[in-house]
Amino acid sequence: MAGSRHEKVQEALERVVAEGSAPGAVAEIRDADGTWFGSAGVADLETGRRRDPGDRFHTGSISKAFIASALLTLEAEGRLSLDDTVDTWLPGVVRGNGNDGRKMTIRQLLSNTSGLGMTGISPEIVRRYHTRSGFAENRYHAWTTDEFLRLQMSIPPVFAPGEGFAYSNGGFQIAGAIIEKATGRTYVDEIDRTVVQPLGLTNTYAQTLDEWQFRGQHCKAYSKGLFIRDDVDPDSLTAENYTSLLEGTDGDPMDITDRTYFEGAAGCVVSTSGDLLRVAEALITGSLLPPAQHRAMWTTGPTSDWIPNARYGLGVSQWPLADGRLLHVLSGMTGGTACVALGTSDGELIVSMHVNGDWNWYLACYQIAEAAFGSPFLVTQ
Repeated sequence: MAGSRHEKVQEALERVVAEGSAPGAVAEIRDADGTWFGSAGVADLETGRRRDPGDRFHTGSISKAFIASALLTLEAEGRLSLDDTVDTWLPGVVRGNGNDGRKMTIRQLLSNTSGLGMTGISPEIVRRYHTRSGFAENRYHAWTTDEFLRLQMSIPPVFAPGEGFAYSNGGFQIAGAIIEKATGRTYVDEIDRTVVQPLGLTNTYAQTLDEWQFRGQHCKAYSKGLFIRDDVDPDSLTAENYTSLLEGTDGDPMDITDRTYFEGAAGCVVSTSGDLLRVAEALITGSLLPPAQHRAMWTTGPTSDWIPNARYGLGVSQWPLADGRLLHVLSGMTGGTACVALGTSDGELIVSMHVNGDWNWYLACYQIAEAAFGSPFLVTQ
């Protein structure tokens, strides 16, 4: 069975690259027969270097699972409670435009149920990063926590805390600030203490806000359709029309590897397929967190306007397969990079994958996952 699975995944990797979904793709599998690595395409279009297991890449929103793990560890240590209000740790900080930290909890930040608005398509972010002139000017801008908070507070909430689901980078940026207030250490240091060191991750680290280059071997990050069209007013963008107002994906991929990241604590972790395999296995099987915190992480609720039929926990999610199985998932996408690490609930089959392109990432990962698990995702109601 394993041999057949590996062959199907290798075929999917090659198909993803051949169809132009990404310059390169990798997958790593751990099952009853051990660990297997497969790759297709290139890490660097200029040099033609092939993808290999040593390639570090930006994990995007998989970083949210690291932030959640850090806070769950602090709870287990008795240093805070996930049911503390935001105002308990950041008094008076979350205020304005209907935002109120007295009414939202840490748990709601981590579950995307706080009601905070989406900063990723705010006019400020669009002007800075999704116009060609703005990207050139802000590519190396080092954000501060105060800037993140100011941006979030400039946007009204989309619902009252606990009354819905809305994917929010800002919630995890606030969570990162709470980690720093509760510990007196940076969230970068706490990710290292609570996740990287306990799991012995040798190729994983959290970037500081001013880092714009990768440490060590890495693949390039390529983007298409990063920018809105010249005739589009950034103030007119919504979650519904955003994709239709981009330049499109017909042009050549743009190398956006060297840059700072404006996601902060919501997207700060760099890793490899092998390290992500270890993280996913630990979080799925419960070997990193105490039982109560493990259960809390995987207590999931329904989502809306996100991955079809997905359920979201604390920095992690569950995606159903058409055959009825519910996979435990860590997923992340940011400019030029996308990765998913997922497995069966018993931890018997764990898969991590990465593509170094952002224009067709979901379909690419969907194909690789279907090959690995022998079933497509359930994408219709």
